[in-house]
Amino acid sequence: MMTSASTPRAIDKVRNCESMEQVREGVNALDDILVPLLVERSGYMTQAARVKNDESLVFDQERIDAIIERVRPQAEREGGNADLIERIFRAIIDCCIDYEHEELARLRAQGLKPRNTRGSEAS
Repeated sequence: MMTSASTPRAIDKVRNCESMEQVREGVNALDDILVPLLVERSGYMTQAARVKNDESLVFDQERIDAIIERVRPQAEREGGNADLIERIFRAIIDCCIDYEHEELARLRAQGLKPRNTRGSEAS
């Protein structure tokens, strides 16, 4: 989604800071927004683990590529550094892959039956 002339880009919302206290105040305010979103995103990793129900499906290079192809132009439209945003998202993706493996193991320990060899969920 493109930002219109009346909608400021994210980079334009950054206040000019005269002290580290002001910088930290801005960062903390954004962290207060980011943490709930990251928690929500991680909840979808639990859903992915349950739906995939197969360790070999957790790492999906095509999906990783699609995410990066989606966020880089978005970062540019918002006035950000696309390389930095890609690095951040790759780190998020790596953490989420690890978490999805952990969640799949947890779900299995709680009784989720592994998929059978034909690729459908065991009943």
